Amino acid sequence: MKIARIHFANQNHWAELEGETLHLLEGLQLPRTGQTVALEQATLLAPAEPSKIVCVGRNYLDHIKEMGNLIDDTLPKEPGLFLKAPNTLANPGSSVAHPTWTTELHFEGELALVMGKRAKNIDEKQALEHIFGYTCALDLTARDKQKADLQWTRGKSADDFCPLGPWLETNLDPLTAQVQTKVNGTVRQAASTTLMIFNVPQIVAYISSFMTLEPGDVVLTGTPAGVGKLERGDLVQVTVSGIGTLETHIV
Repeated sequence: MKIARIHFANQNHWAELEGETLHLLEGLQLPRTGQTVALEQATLLAPAEPSKIVCVGRNYLDHIKEMGNLIDDTLPKEPGLFLKAPNTLANPGSSVAHPTWTTELHFEGELALVMGKRAKNIDEKQALEHIFGYTCALDLTARDKQKADLQWTRGKSADDFCPLGPWLETNLDPLTAQVQTKVNGTVRQAASTTLMIFNVPQIVAYISSFMTLEPGDVVLTGTPAGVGKLERGDLVQVTVSGIGTLETHIV
């Protein structure tokens, strides 16, 4: 199923997408109301209402190499995590302002997941059943500030630094998905999630060992090689096979 969060008739709704028709839901993971809306009549919103956004860094070997973070050919023994605040969420198709305070706004296309059940101290075998659905994410990063600041707060958690969407796909194998990022129509990133150092079950179980994941929370699973600088006027498209394409305009 494709589950969208939409704005229609001055209200926000959750809806199930079938073709070009949206079936309004009583709430996320709740039954249909019986009301339908044409997709073209609704505005798509970021498909999550998280208390937190947990992100994995350095989860693809080629990305570790391109950032110069591979030391003695040693891979990370545990997922490297950081947080993006909920204010970073941006809707599909959004125009995101290039901040005046950075000269190195970078794109990082990723597979994201949204939790459906509370997860605390779960093991890897239980992880997938706690996930409600999957979507595309653009982890925008002010690379110069990420390197210069004591913490990554400004570099990762500025307003609109996490476009998400276009909707959630509940039927997806996160172990074999293809992730692709285009900038102005040119492919800049392309990789399979089979290349992740830590796969989705491992990531979710690891996070839950010290931080409770609540329904609605978002987890970004890491970006493959090919990250780079964005300029005003760029169009970024993140596509995950089986889900769709997230478009973001840099203005």
